[in-house]
Amino acid sequence: MPVEETEILQAAQKLGDLVAQHPSVAKFKQAQKSVADDPDASRLFNDFNRQLETLARQEQSGMPITDAQRSTLEQLQSRIVSHIKVKALNLAEVDFMDLMRKVSQTWQKPLAEAGGAMAGGPKIAR
Repeated sequence: MPVEETEILQAAQKLGDLVAQHPSVAKFKQAQKSVADDPDASRLFNDFNRQLETLARQEQSGMPITDAQRSTLEQLQSRIVSHIKVKALNLAEVDFMDLMRKVSQTWQKPLAEAGGAMAGGPKIAR
């Protein structure tokens, strides 16, 4: 029996609602807020982004990036990744992305199996 598009969309909405209630989503949102509310972390990200933009403009104008500029960028990056709240954000993001990967693999599995069963069928010329 064919399934109507509305049924699929309703199931997708329900899946989205369930995922939104998972603890990894709340943890990720809280970690994002924690980083956004931290003046030091915000300053580090802003400094890093400004430095990236400067280097991009410099490269576009044909000027090479100096070792000192590269070093400054690397130092900023090191300070960002060692920031405790950024570390927590990275861990929360990994948990969230792992959940999303599992969900995606789960709904794609029946499609792959159906595609494999249909592989011997007629080929459509394009």
